[in-house]
Amino acid sequence: MKKPEILAKLAAQEITLEEANRLMAEADRPPARGQLYCKVSEKGAVSVYGLQRMPVTLYMEQWERLIGFGDTIRQFIADNEASLKRKDREQVSM
Repeated sequence: MKKPEILAKLAAQEITLEEANRLMAEADRPPARGQLYCKVSEKGAVSVYGLQRMPVTLYMEQWERLIGFGDTIRQFIADNEASLKRKDREQVSM
């Protein structure tokens, strides 16, 4: 739950102050290491964190094109699996 939602629930007296404090602390906590999450970049693009050391940042139109191309990527990976390498989980979540 995001902070504005928490504050709205608190204002509507749907949750207690203690519950709101707990939820706000959770909202401030960074995601677990290796967990994927998104943020809006300063320039209004979508940044995906947790995949590699630096975020993968694309504008909305670019994400839409890439997501639409997903089946082609999956098929390419399946067709070329013997030639492709996998990184260890430890190497991926630097």
